[in-house]
Amino acid sequence: MEFLCYHRDRPGSDTLRDKLLEEHWSYMDGYAAEMIARGPTIADDGETATGSVHIVDLPDPAAARAFAFDEPNYQAGVYRDVLLRRWRNMLGRTMWDFPGGRTGGNRYLVLGLGSGQAAGLGVPPDRDELIAYGPLLSDDGATWLGTAVLVRAPDQDTARAVLSPDRYADIEVHNWQFGGRS
Repeated sequence: MEFLCYHRDRPGSDTLRDKLLEEHWSYMDGYAAEMIARGPTIADDGETATGSVHIVDLPDPAAARAFAFDEPNYQAGVYRDVLLRRWRNMLGRTMWDFPGGRTGGNRYLVLGLGSGQAAGLGVPPDRDELIAYGPLLSDDGATWLGTAVLVRAPDQDTARAVLSPDRYADIEVHNWQFGGRS
């Protein structure tokens, strides 16, 4: 089962986040085989972390909750909240398989929060710039709750346009970077 975990930083926690960087990476190293994508969301200044995205393949919702809430930054209070949802890997690859590589261009996390009938269950026809794409689902996988996308795009408006605005209650767009050790 695949899960998207988005930890949002608590304001003013950047010093604590920096202090725990190696502990965070070591924790994530333990999930290297299960990792589909990972990386921080970044403020418009291009430097300040605002959150941390992890897409992982784990056995069940209990394992996903343990992954999200045992994470060192979460335990230390870096994060203010956690979005944890089942997710379906519609591209069938990891971020490391993205043909565009780790660098070049702007990258974004796009979260379409569900409203009404399911949307985003099929991959858009122009998938060349998609790094990860899939629906957000309930723990049992039966209910569509939204769509999560990692995409390379020239700007936030282009990234937002990956999802049809009339199909979602809200669409969030966050600057995102490939994560992990270099």
